[in-house]
Amino acid sequence: MKMLINVPETAVADALRGMAVAHPELTVDVEGRVVVRRDAPVAGKVGLVSGGGSGHEPLHAGFVGAGMLDAACPGEVFTSPVPDQMVRAAAAVDSGKGVLFIVKNYTGDVLNFNMAAELAEDEGIQVASVLVNDDVAVTDSLFTAGRRGTGATLFVEKIAGAAAEEGAPLERVEALARRVNESSRSFGVALAACTTPAKGSPTFDLPAGELELGVGIHGEPGRERRAMMTSGEIADYAVDAVLSDLRFTGPVLVLVNGAGGTPLLELYGFTSEVHRVLRERGIPVARTLVGNYVTSLDMAGASVTLCQVDEELLRLWDAPVETAGLRWGR
Repeated sequence: MKMLINVPETAVADALRGMAVAHPELTVDVEGRVVVRRDAPVAGKVGLVSGGGSGHEPLHAGFVGAGMLDAACPGEVFTSPVPDQMVRAAAAVDSGKGVLFIVKNYTGDVLNFNMAAELAEDEGIQVASVLVNDDVAVTDSLFTAGRRGTGATLFVEKIAGAAAEEGAPLERVEALARRVNESSRSFGVALAACTTPAKGSPTFDLPAGELELGVGIHGEPGRERRAMMTSGEIADYAVDAVLSDLRFTGPVLVLVNGAGGTPLLELYGFTSEVHRVLRERGIPVARTLVGNYVTSLDMAGASVTLCQVDEELLRLWDAPVETAGLRWGR
């Protein structure tokens, strides 16, 4: 496989160096593996910290900035960051109002963020944590006990980030983050496997003419494999999987998320089909976001995330945000 890297061992560090020169509004600690908004800590503001294995860009470092995260901790590709990174991030963004850890439900992330919370509290930093577990495809997987955390992570980081930017206290920011997670569900589909720099070949075998329904963001197995389906058939399956898990009674945010190797031509066509299914099911759409936001390196495929919103959540979603990977209203 051909990849635009020097050597696998330095791929993450090289990417962070590139992020530093492209985004001077961020403070990028390449050796310590922490990305922080340059104006942190912001006086009177709750700090938001997230992180996870690299390879899902722009998640999480691409969402550091005003209106979203205050810091992110990138691990090696598909590998959890370590507690020391998380403690450094918490210390860098703590203004005295506390820090919220936003954690995707993968075993390594959960264990390391829990340990980091204890270490940070030993240093006098008040920490709360919210677990994101929105993937309806499977209950347990190779990486998790319980549901995987996927596209809803973006909704949690954006809405909680907006509340923190407005000066909401830690308890309020935490409650909103939990509410967004509980109101969100996701389902993903792979058309081709991803390739990690260290392996240099596809991470799993997906024969030509087949797709994986319910794939995880690390290439974990989903519900089943089928012969290739049309965009409309995939939309029917994915949206129905989400709606069968949670009864949506009001307007929803829709994220049609590319896995990294799917062009926007296909994603927009798929979005049209997702909207068709939602209309047929009587689900009103408040906002739609389309693009590569929670990726799996170069995997071909997409995921659908729905989040039921009310006026407050929609206002916070629409609030200004200025990050490398998401920006509007400024």
